[in-house]
Amino acid sequence: MSPLEPPRTRRVAIIGGTRVPFARSDGPYATASNQEMLTAALDGLVERYGLQDPGAVGEFVAGAVLKHSRDFNLARETVLGSALDPRTPAYDVQQACGTGLQAVIAAANKIALGQTESAVAGGADTASDAPLGVNDRLRRILLEARRAKSLGGRAKALARIRPGHLVPDIPRNAEPRTGLSMGEHAAVTARAWGVTREAQDELAATSHQRLAAAYERGFFQDLVVPFRGLARDQNLRPGSTVEKLAALKPVFGLSGARPTMTAGNSTPLTDGAATVLLASEEWARARGLEPLAYLTAYETAAVDFVGGDVAGGEDGLLMAPAYAVPRMLERAGLGIEDFDLVEIHEAFASQVLATLAAWEKRGLAPVDRARLNVAGSSLATGHPFAATGARVVATLAALLAEREGPGRGLISVCAAGGQGVTAILERT
Repeated sequence: MSPLEPPRTRRVAIIGGTRVPFARSDGPYATASNQEMLTAALDGLVERYGLQDPGAVGEFVAGAVLKHSRDFNLARETVLGSALDPRTPAYDVQQACGTGLQAVIAAANKIALGQTESAVAGGADTASDAPLGVNDRLRRILLEARRAKSLGGRAKALARIRPGHLVPDIPRNAEPRTGLSMGEHAAVTARAWGVTREAQDELAATSHQRLAAAYERGFFQDLVVPFRGLARDQNLRPGSTVEKLAALKPVFGLSGARPTMTAGNSTPLTDGAATVLLASEEWARARGLEPLAYLTAYETAAVDFVGGDVAGGEDGLLMAPAYAVPRMLERAGLGIEDFDLVEIHEAFASQVLATLAAWEKRGLAPVDRARLNVAGSSLATGHPFAATGARVVATLAALLAEREGPGRGLISVCAAGGQGVTAILERT
């Protein structure tokens, strides 16, 4: 191959995925760390696909959004605490709620280029064990004391500590550039796109009902491993109906007229972890494993949610997939009508509905609701930020496989910071 010749690529197979049931924050996993949850998910994958032997996996890619300083090398430490070969290289990635899908893409790129034969990607997040930062004023005093050249200098610096300095910095679900929470940003977008309360509640109820049905028919038997007493996602409410959700009071957008977003049509703070096994076709064939699907395209995008057309809805915090998906489909020569299944991460019901409307505005065909999130999504499962992308990939691949024929699925994940990560899975 000449230096100017582009590298040859090969198909990337999705073999399977494993996750722990997702739990509401401050619940069953309140004392579980990111590493503990991610290790449990990884060990489930290792056991299911027989990955214990040396060199079975080329590398492990994962991340978390809410990380303690002890999590600085989360992926590698997870490998060392798991049943995977300790010689397996590992590294962290982070792109807010897109972390899990970006980890999949990072692993897939190396497989496609022939740099490795197999990889595991994933993510974990715990809202229960969120890191508490030292008050910045106290931090500066402590650093000054450390730099002091004498005992007297250290004592002089420490003497300036006051009770107010001991108040920790607690993580906030807010964008640093705007000070608004993700829910408040979503409320602005909901008003801009005219998303109704009734439509949001209907989407949320459907998510719970479909997730419950998927569990009942055994769909998650190969995808979910029990952890800390849970066998199903704790947030699941099988009896959810539009009527029950309609009784909830709005919690976002209260400063505007007719707020529509409630705790029922928004995802709760969640703890959990998920992993996905990817490989070359040759690796899968040698191990007698049948790929569930293939990762064939992916695209990322970002919007200017600070200075862009936010009030008009075009550049809402969670609207980047409205740009990424049309761009990806144009590059792939596909339309929405070419997809058998569509998976949109449900950060909020309003965000899903605004994204659907934006796709249509940009010339895409309407999404058939019978093909949308057919096994439920984040409103029902919950949303441990970095784990969601891996959950969606594994779920969609399994859904395509059970159709027993060719199929194509679309993934759309919005993320904090005005970003979006999207992908296409195919089964031939």
